[in-house]
Amino acid sequence: MEKRSTVPLADLAAAHRENAAALEGAALEALRSGRYILGPEVAAFETELASYVGVGHAVGVASGSDALLLALQALDLPPASKVVTTPFTFFATVSCIVRLGHRPVFVDIDPASFNLDVGRAGETAADPEVRAVIGVDLYGDPLDYDALRVAVGRSDVKIIEDAAQSFGSELRGRKAGSLADAAAFSFFPAKNLGAAGDGGAVATDDPELADRVRILRVHGARPKYRHHVVGYNSRLDPLQAAMLRVKLRRIEEDVRRRRRIAERYVPLAEVAELPRPSSDHRHSYNYFVISVPRRDELAAHLNEKGVGNALYYPEPLHLQPCFTDLGYGEGDFPEAEAACGRVIALPMYPQLTEADQDYVIETILGFYR
Repeated sequence: MEKRSTVPLADLAAAHRENAAALEGAALEALRSGRYILGPEVAAFETELASYVGVGHAVGVASGSDALLLALQALDLPPASKVVTTPFTFFATVSCIVRLGHRPVFVDIDPASFNLDVGRAGETAADPEVRAVIGVDLYGDPLDYDALRVAVGRSDVKIIEDAAQSFGSELRGRKAGSLADAAAFSFFPAKNLGAAGDGGAVATDDPELADRVRILRVHGARPKYRHHVVGYNSRLDPLQAAMLRVKLRRIEEDVRRRRRIAERYVPLAEVAELPRPSSDHRHSYNYFVISVPRRDELAAHLNEKGVGNALYYPEPLHLQPCFTDLGYGEGDFPEAEAACGRVIALPMYPQLTEADQDYVIETILGFYR
């Protein structure tokens, strides 16, 4: 098979070209407004975001990482609380726990979904020092938060949904971001709802929690120069909010396109384990991740053939050098460790053509034949 021009993992320029006039018009209007910090554009986006997700409140912040940090701080947990989460996720899921002086307690994953093992999380949450759980909707498949609440069985344990990868996903008809006490969204450019830079939001039905996040994002001040807590400079920019409002109007169609692309990857089941979301989950496929033998060799082959790919994630968090003081070691979470050696993300974006996708599929099948 001849090498062809690169099929990227994601194509942000193609996404922009498809909606350039509306995006550039919104950005220009925001620039001409002279309102560059919070203001009506951010407020309008927050209202539209909350309506789409199906929650009472959405608060724009500077990034998905900050959304996790501010949401967790706004829960106002007792000092040095234990927080249960997964070791198979992006770093920010766990760094927010440590930054606030709490202690991460890892639980292994369900190998079928790569999400937190709900039963094990419930057993771990029996420890009275556990005061929160952070679930992750990995790759776009929402964790079953209904089952998690039942497994935890404690009203004093708060649950945060890390929805950084699941914008547009659903669990039993409810949107990702509405499934826990609070949720954190990322608008990193490659996300399903992506900005032209960093951005994030906290979503919740709890008005008091939302208000604490609003105060935290402006240095803990209300009114200005009257500081109730030590907060942050973490505000969503109006320029980003303006473009996100445009993209939000197209998100349902973009998710449908992603789901059609995922269906077209079915021939890879011959050589790989494909995502298997439950029938009551709507997977939004922020990433299309397969599990394969000889993963590193396949990645090198794809690179040689011009096929974009990425490893989400090559090393579990319990083995990261900065978390050695937590006392975990190799073999503690075998499912997460095994996944790190087998998963690989393939090209996934709404503008991916059938011809390019066929090339990706043929390149992978050819490698294993």
